[in-house]
Amino acid sequence: MNVITLCGSTKFKQEFLNINKWLTLQGNVVISVGLFGQVDHEPILPEEKELLDKIHKAKINLANEIFVVDVNGYIGNSTNSEIEYAKWMKKNVRYLSNEIEEFDIWYDSYIKREQSDWNK
Repeated sequence: MNVITLCGSTKFKQEFLNINKWLTLQGNVVISVGLFGQVDHEPILPEEKELLDKIHKAKINLANEIFVVDVNGYIGNSTNSEIEYAKWMKKNVRYLSNEIEEFDIWYDSYIKREQSDWNK
């Protein structure tokens, strides 16, 4: 199975959750962030941020590729660092912005599912 680590700004929590579903339902093992500090207003100390960055790079090491959640093309400093690290580690790098049409088609059909369609 393909293993994918999600990278991107934690302010895009809902996008992370939806992309995780999309990639998982394609048969991938998806590794995501540990917490969504920005959007959940979690008080993260500088030493915790440093630890989280190290952990995320370890998650990149476990993956075959990374998927960058670059909503509206946004890539911050931490995400840029993760992209450079993944490239240095010879990992494939995919971007939401390059696959947004496919994602949107899937998402539109996903949210329109009827409860009666579930678990068939």
